[in-house]
Amino acid sequence: MTKPTDFAYHLTNFLSRYLPGIKGYSINTVSAYRDTFKLLLVFAAEKEGIKEKKLSLPVLDKGFIMRFLLWIEDERGCSTITRNQRLAAIHSFCLYLQKEVPDRMYQFQEVLSIPFKKHPIKTLNFLSTEGVRAILSKPDIRTRSGRKHLCLLSLMYATGARVQEIADLRVSDATYNDGSLVRLTGKGGKSRFVPLEAPVTKLLGQYLEDFSLKSPSRGLELLFKNHSQKKLTRQGITHILKKYADMAKEKQPGLIPETVSPHCLRHSRAVHWLQAGVDLIYIRDLLGHVSVKTSEIYARIDGEMKRKALEKVSSYALSGELPSWQRDKSLMEWLKGLS
Repeated sequence: MTKPTDFAYHLTNFLSRYLPGIKGYSINTVSAYRDTFKLLLVFAAEKEGIKEKKLSLPVLDKGFIMRFLLWIEDERGCSTITRNQRLAAIHSFCLYLQKEVPDRMYQFQEVLSIPFKKHPIKTLNFLSTEGVRAILSKPDIRTRSGRKHLCLLSLMYATGARVQEIADLRVSDATYNDGSLVRLTGKGGKSRFVPLEAPVTKLLGQYLEDFSLKSPSRGLELLFKNHSQKKLTRQGITHILKKYADMAKEKQPGLIPETVSPHCLRHSRAVHWLQAGVDLIYIRDLLGHVSVKTSEIYARIDGEMKRKALEKVSSYALSGELPSWQRDKSLMEWLKGLS
């Protein structure tokens, strides 16, 4: 029987115990980290000639990781964002290894010194309130699936939830304070309560009644299920949203962006909260952000929208031309006199 390498031993503990148990990372985050190391094994075998059974910690030096990063960019066509995500997973592993294998601390610190690449910031995709209404008007409420989809999308927008948070919702999470509060469980297993406006509370109550979910005995059941009565996936929820976004786009193409995703609904809700006068600190808490800095992007968007609106109403008062500083002698003399 082949003895496991030190790399195999520590990677197994890192993915199966440290990340979910100590750090409290979600299944999705652990899966993303796992995918990084699957790629690393492919690279080691195909490009470095090191089989999985032979890969050990001394191999994982700065040069090896740099070559891996170049490989995923140049040969696999990964974007800068994906490259940085892979590097973040490797950095996390090295931070873990520093404590587990302190005699190799210098090696791991060299890997940690590999910087993330700068990348262009993507334009934030969000809908106007009219765009949201257009999408929510499309589910056919004469059918059970249409009523379910309307409740799902309304709840996702109303709470600014991440798509996985909606997929994970249990009936008991949506029945606090007679349905006016929803408990969302996000990254790191952290829960937060988000208040619902009266129309959404009413819609949620109708859904619970319609699908016979009001009994306390059904509290641990999933709030939303697919046709097979199983848990909705992120892809499934994205498909539902895209279906109605495409229908809305056919009727009102100017209201719907080219790409509409569940995260687009989350961004939209945050922008609309800000426009309604909700403080950034509260928006941070409602969205489940760790830092208010993450939420500040919505303030920049709101500021840009206000600037454009002001330009439209005040452009008649602006000439668009600067004075000729050299010709205006009195102005030049006044400026010189300021010193």
